Amino acid sequence: MELRKNPKIDLERKRSAFFNIGLAISLMLVVSAFEWRFYGDAGIVSIGELDEDFEEIMEIPQTVQPPPPPPVVELPKIVAVEDDVEIEEELDIDLDVEMDETDIIDDPIFDEPVDIEEPDEVFDIVETLPEPLGGLSAFYLHVAKQMKYPNQARRMGVEGKVYVQFVIDKSGKLTNVHAVKGIGGGCDEEAVRVIQNSPDWSPGKQRGRPVKVRMILPITFKLG
Repeated sequence: MELRKNPKIDLERKRSAFFNIGLAISLMLVVSAFEWRFYGDAGIVSIGELDEDFEEIMEIPQTVQPPPPPPVVELPKIVAVEDDVEIEEELDIDLDVEMDETDIIDDPIFDEPVDIEEPDEVFDIVETLPEPLGGLSAFYLHVAKQMKYPNQARRMGVEGKVYVQFVIDKSGKLTNVHAVKGIGGGCDEEAVRVIQNSPDWSPGKQRGRPVKVRMILPITFKLG
């Protein structure tokens, strides 16, 4: 039995074959186009000339400055001066004083009296301390007799020490009396009042002279 060829089937086969051949040729052309190198008419470039231009372009300017030349020192001119010049002038000195080794020179006498400045500063430490007449025990006994416990401090139960500062002048009087540390309740004012009304002291002395001396005494307030 003989098979008959179908023209439609043959045509489809030829079409697929031509398509594959055309696709292969297109791929070959594309690859050839990318791989093909074009060289222009620029000619041959000398590598030596490129190196010379590169060195000229990359020339680095000089940054280190040479030191300045040393200044010219002018030496002083030495002028010779004659030191054997004779002085013709004569000095005529007439000392009308006759003295020998046995003569005694008296000390100069000043008619004007010399004023001795007395220091007016207040001392904290002196050679001879001031003290109350009769001693400190008599002074504290006087303070205890004159002291009155303030009513406000008594009601509030205030107790403690009041430190009173004062200055004993050159005559022994107590001046500039004030409390430097108190306890309040009227005790500070009462302590200052009693010290101000105290009798005079014997003044302190520095180098044998009476001076002003600053002192601080504690006055104790205690409820019985």
